[in-house]
Amino acid sequence: MIGPQPGDEHAATCGPVRVVGTGLLGASVGLGLRRFGIDVGLADPSPTAVALARDVGAGRLACDDDEPTLVVVAAPPDVTAGVVVAELAAHPSAIVTDVASVKGTVLADVRAAGADLTRYVGSHPMAGRERSGPAAALPDLFAGRPWVIVNSGATRPEAVLAVRNLAVDLGAVPLAMDATTHDHAVATVSHLPQLVASLVAARLRDAPPQALELAGQGLRDVTRIAASDPQLWTAIFAANAAAVRTELAALRGDLDVVLAALGAATGPATPADGVLATLARTMAAGNDGVARVPGKHGGVSRTYAQVSVLVPDTPGSLAALLAAIGETGVNLEDLVIEHAAGRLAGIAHVSVVPEAAAHLETELTARSWTVVR
Repeated sequence: MIGPQPGDEHAATCGPVRVVGTGLLGASVGLGLRRFGIDVGLADPSPTAVALARDVGAGRLACDDDEPTLVVVAAPPDVTAGVVVAELAAHPSAIVTDVASVKGTVLADVRAAGADLTRYVGSHPMAGRERSGPAAALPDLFAGRPWVIVNSGATRPEAVLAVRNLAVDLGAVPLAMDATTHDHAVATVSHLPQLVASLVAARLRDAPPQALELAGQGLRDVTRIAASDPQLWTAIFAANAAAVRTELAALRGDLDVVLAALGAATGPATPADGVLATLARTMAAGNDGVARVPGKHGGVSRTYAQVSVLVPDTPGSLAALLAAIGETGVNLEDLVIEHAAGRLAGIAHVSVVPEAAAHLETELTARSWTVVR
């Protein structure tokens, strides 16, 4: 398990910590801090949600006389600013941060309310799951993830440090960024992918059953995040509408180019000059974009070799494969399991450094695993 373990003695975060909003993020913050023994008070408009967060170990129910040193607001983006303003007023000695996924509108509303910006720090952990609510919370949800920290422009250094300490204690990687840069960045790497996944998945509603029977891992990869909470994402899109619209308009321009090329390719056996080149350039641009996504250790992504192995759909089979890979001395860089409808086996696509691929194939074959070439 990544992050602090029971028995760890030191944390930079000083309690008590008040968590307002006990959904996935808020409850995960509580779970992570409780592993240090930090006092966490939980508050939520929903009695059921806050009671469940308490029961899963994220903290205790907050009391009216609590005097927190740090308040973490984990509310939907459309109400975050109001909650931040209220918490700043209710706890005049506390530092207040929020974990909303949009920062510009929140900061603007908090400033417009005349709240004390010296104690306010916007933040955004780049972590989440398709499931929501305190029952889905994990103490390691933020481990290894970027945690953006936004200075209001008037924030005291000790307030920024407190939120940085929170991020580090929860296993995240703090990253300073201004609100505008953050909102444009998440529109590109988070909000646009969510919309595209949802649009592609929506096309499946009327797809014939025969088509769905052919669905493979590619479709699952593209549509995985389409299972996300519509209410939450509606609030996110509305709060970051300008940046998301800019990204969508650029994507529409790319789609128009592809549509024109496909239209010109329809009909004659030999497409018009330049049509195939347009399609090829589109795919190549995608290759270039994927290559820029940071690798597992950060920096430039490395190209790995893929070894595909047939895995029976029986208990313990995947564990046995992983144990076999460990016996070969090859480090597993990534793993994807592909399933097909009606198949009593899956294919494990194991990513390794290129120079280890042949050795791994040979060793797994010798151990009676079926390598799919």
